[in-house]
Amino acid sequence: MAVVFGLSALGITAATIFVVLLIFLICQPIREYILKWIEMKPIPGLEGAYPIVGNALNFKSNAADFFCQVIEGTDKFRHLPLLKIWVGPMPFIALYHAETVELVLNNPRHMDKSYSYRFLHPWLGTGLLTSTGEKWRRRRKMLTPTFHFSILAEFLEVMNEQAEILIKKLEKHAGQGPFDCFRFITLCALDIICETAMGKKIDAQHNSDSEYVQSVYKMSDIITRRQRAPWFWPDFIYNLLGEGKEHTKRLKILHSFTESVIRERTEHTDNTESDGESDRGTKKRRAFLDMLLRATDEDGNYLSQSDIKEEVDTFMFEGHDTTAASMNWALHLLGSHQEIQRKVLQELTEVFGASQRTVNTDDLRKLRYLECVIKESLRLFPSVPLFARNICEECQINGFKVPKGVNAIIIPYALHRDPRYFPDPEEFRPERFLPEHSAGRHPYAFIPFSAGLRNCIGQRFAMMEEKVILAWVLRNFHVESFQKREDLRPLGDLILRPEQGIWIRLQKRVH
Repeated sequence: MAVVFGLSALGITAATIFVVLLIFLICQPIREYILKWIEMKPIPGLEGAYPIVGNALNFKSNAADFFCQVIEGTDKFRHLPLLKIWVGPMPFIALYHAETVELVLNNPRHMDKSYSYRFLHPWLGTGLLTSTGEKWRRRRKMLTPTFHFSILAEFLEVMNEQAEILIKKLEKHAGQGPFDCFRFITLCALDIICETAMGKKIDAQHNSDSEYVQSVYKMSDIITRRQRAPWFWPDFIYNLLGEGKEHTKRLKILHSFTESVIRERTEHTDNTESDGESDRGTKKRRAFLDMLLRATDEDGNYLSQSDIKEEVDTFMFEGHDTTAASMNWALHLLGSHQEIQRKVLQELTEVFGASQRTVNTDDLRKLRYLECVIKESLRLFPSVPLFARNICEECQINGFKVPKGVNAIIIPYALHRDPRYFPDPEEFRPERFLPEHSAGRHPYAFIPFSAGLRNCIGQRFAMMEEKVILAWVLRNFHVESFQKREDLRPLGDLILRPEQGIWIRLQKRVH
């Protein structure tokens, strides 16, 4: 009897402990949530924030409508130094002034990416984009040499080859009326990043229906839809839904392709060869993957296969959609401002004459006005219109106390329209970026590639590619736009894209 009583008492004790733990696990997050709600009350915020769901019920479901909502909000509250938004139970502060953005991006304690980036982890793991802390520091230090200008210059051959293919594709539309050029430019950028990142030709410009190409596009859309909907955040719910199953299917395609390329490249890498010399004595094209296979950290350790896959997937994700979007926006703006297009053509003629030769490193340095055009395009239409960081310790922003754990959304689209630094901000004026006009401007007023310690490692690669492709297109065609600015309706997801594409008309230039 005593034994039975003892077991019963033990069972009751265990049950009590379980209930107490369960209550603690449930109550602790709720308690933290209530404390943050109270602490953040003084910070100005959007109206209509309700407990648990926050402002989520007020968000537009359509991506273009949602982005318009964000931009209208920043216009309305531009006079405020920061703006509080609750996405479900997650608190965010929106920053769109150079002074407040600098406080976050230039602080080594706020280097962690925000909660919303966890939805990229299934695809990208914790590579350079999504990793934090010591892993990020070691990885950044290891990978920085691979983006040295002398190495990037080797990729010019690939960029020129793919640009020539693009010109042949576009020639079929010259003189044929308006068409959407967005997909053509994007496929060209995808071919470039595949060959430069992985050393693999996927021939996307000729084979746009390939499973891999379709999956790259699809995954970005899937991830951004999930980020906007807090009710899809729990994995156990999401994985049961159709969208979750599509996510799993696309993920398998992307990872299988990357793994097969790494395996193939590893098998054919002869570490005894002298820096890329093939058996025939001719120079073999290097790819980022080749450098990843040879890279070591300060302790002499090589990257694991898993580490390499993370970085290759990250290069693929970050390295084509962003540059493609930027080039498309630039073509729209040039097609809408003929006098600026004429200035670009004048510079191209001074550098290339009437020749159809390829673009070299000397040419890139001379194309100063084209660089201003690209920068002004990125000011008006930054490829990454918003990104987020985690506030890793309590701080003060313009006199407002911001608790640890809050997510800071930096909105370059709004930041770049600050009339203090860019008068008449909606006007397209490339001259803003001439040295004499940009001297003294706040360094955080223009951040198309982020800024501070976690600025984009591939920004020189991106600028190089954009100069090459735009130079080829503008040397061969006169561009005319067929959309007004107000008709473009940008989709402010992971990448800033127009809802209905970029419609232009081309006329072949006579040399």
